[in-house]
Amino acid sequence: MSPILDPVVPAGAYDRFLIEALPRARAQRAWNAADGPLPALYLSHGAPPLFDDGPWLRELFDWAQSMPKPAGILIVSAHWETAPLALSAPAAHTPLVYDFGGFHPRYYAMRYATPDASALARRIAGMMGEPVHQHASRGLDHGAWVPLMAMYPLADVPVLQLSMPTQDPARLLAIGERLRELRAEGVLVIGSGFMVHGLPFLTRDMLSGAVPAWSSEFDAWAAEALGRGDVDELAAYQHRAPGMPFAHPTPDHFTPLFVTLGAADRPDRPVRTMIEGYMIGFSKRSFQTLP
Repeated sequence: MSPILDPVVPAGAYDRFLIEALPRARAQRAWNAADGPLPALYLSHGAPPLFDDGPWLRELFDWAQSMPKPAGILIVSAHWETAPLALSAPAAHTPLVYDFGGFHPRYYAMRYATPDASALARRIAGMMGEPVHQHASRGLDHGAWVPLMAMYPLADVPVLQLSMPTQDPARLLAIGERLRELRAEGVLVIGSGFMVHGLPFLTRDMLSGAVPAWSSEFDAWAAEALGRGDVDELAAYQHRAPGMPFAHPTPDHFTPLFVTLGAADRPDRPVRTMIEGYMIGFSKRSFQTLP
């Protein structure tokens, strides 16, 4: 079994990561208007095993360090599908959602106590052009807090989660387009999923490091389409992508990508891959949009 699934010390890699990351996080420069719009991000979020994968933790942290610290973060996760549009609770220290099962108790005791995000909630609700339910108690789910604990371990950036009300790429692109203005205000817009998420087809060989053809072929197809800015090809993934339906037996971990592309200045521009490679055989490709 992969050591990230059966660690000697649960989240021990995260404890070691913090020793080197926290001083750099404290020194990170805050975004200001002269920096211009932040990129929009799509990331593969990793779930609890991310806390046992030191190299991946550092990749996410270095990615965050390559940008000024955002004034706020809005994240759309694969794990909150509800309509109409809804925002997570904005109050400081809102409890997290531990929407996973079968892990060591350590992971259910982790905390990510972010600051009040009420001002960001009002801004987003006012710009969507449709009613937005503002949830009174729902916190961040693991598609949000797990990667953000690596990227911004000080938990000093206001964070909100926006629900994903549809799986239709065109509608998700339109939602991203409405969020585009936030980037010029120092808000980091993130779509959080997993470039390949074929959990029902996980095998013992994959736990030992094997990468199935359906994962590598889907990843290569996505990388090529993203590299030429072919939104139409990406939107037709269910019928055009190799490796389907194994790579995505359900669409929820791929479709946050369209919110990211919609939030770009031009969705049809190539993107910049920031993380690639595999975790238990699944592509963890992650990228940011370009001006």
